Amino acid sequence: MTVYPCVKVNLGLNVLRKRPDGFHDIETLFVPSGEYHDVLEVIAADDWSRTSASLFSRYGTPSPRCQDSAGQGAGQLVQAISGDGKLMITIARQEGVDWNPLDDLCARAYGLLDKDFCLPPAKIFLEKLSPVGAGLGGGSADAAYTIKELNRLFSLGLDDAAMASYASRLGSDCAFFIYGRPMFGEGRGEILSDFPLPVLESLDLKIIAPEGISVSTADAYRGICPKIPSVALREVLSMPVPEWKSLLVNDFEQTVFARHPELASIKQSLYDSGAVYASMSGSGSALFAIYEK
Repeated sequence: MTVYPCVKVNLGLNVLRKRPDGFHDIETLFVPSGEYHDVLEVIAADDWSRTSASLFSRYGTPSPRCQDSAGQGAGQLVQAISGDGKLMITIARQEGVDWNPLDDLCARAYGLLDKDFCLPPAKIFLEKLSPVGAGLGGGSADAAYTIKELNRLFSLGLDDAAMASYASRLGSDCAFFIYGRPMFGEGRGEILSDFPLPVLESLDLKIIAPEGISVSTADAYRGICPKIPSVALREVLSMPVPEWKSLLVNDFEQTVFARHPELASIKQSLYDSGAVYASMSGSGSALFAIYEK
């Protein structure tokens, strides 16, 4: 079965405090968006792939796993087999795959479940179409969808809460993608609660992912001064959308915009184009704008 992991944007992102474990407590509203998506297929090792022929015809012959994290030896289509031979993972990306496929969150998701369920051998085919390093959570979505597909494929019997618990061990925003609906995130982002926002149905959301700008989440956090906002995020989100411009804040913007002033210019251009609200998503570099229909 082929699935299409979506991306997310953050409506507000407040960094509240640094925790003793080195992470930060945040509050944010995760909102799914289908404007970008990846293509993911997870199959049993002896099954026939529905996507591999298409990938090979468009990207060429798979290269062995990339040689190092710096990108040497990276290709548009890379393939690797785990040391125990249980997992083969193939990743395609037009801009090149400059990471070890076995370090990809999809492979780590398989390994995580394999420890508890001794999974049968499997193959993963992933076509990366969503921006990488843009604050849209594409890699986290791939991991969450891999968990859901493994659960379905091998009849593990996990409900959403159990899958979200596994996903949260792979990344702070991974659990959100198990649910795929607006969710209020607290803690590291893994403590989730439903937060319906009907007003979104009357709005258009557009994502801008600037080329050539990738922001490290670790670097973004280094410039943060945690603080409690004067108006709680839940309260801001309950206000009319035009009031969000002055109150709905992404705390990463201050430090990221200082390093990449072109992002601040893009945000202003979104307002100039008629957006009722514009913001950076996550730790950047992608931005999004909300327009009235």
